[in-house]
Amino acid sequence: MSRALVSLAERGVRAELGEKENLKVTYKRFMDEREPASKNKAGKDLVRTIFGKDAIAEDPVL
Repeated sequence: MSRALVSLAERGVRAELGEKENLKVTYKRFMDEREPASKNKAGKDLVRTIFGKDAIAEDPVL
């Protein structure tokens, strides 16, 4: 039982480190982007990274 808990905790730590790295990469891409349309897309990706994939409602008409 305790080995299972240790394993679960290790997987959680690895997942958290992966998410932090993904956030850093997404933030850097947003900050480095100069072209307005690409910066907008990078900004939406950053918001989704922070708040989740459903954080931005898309308008299907546009």
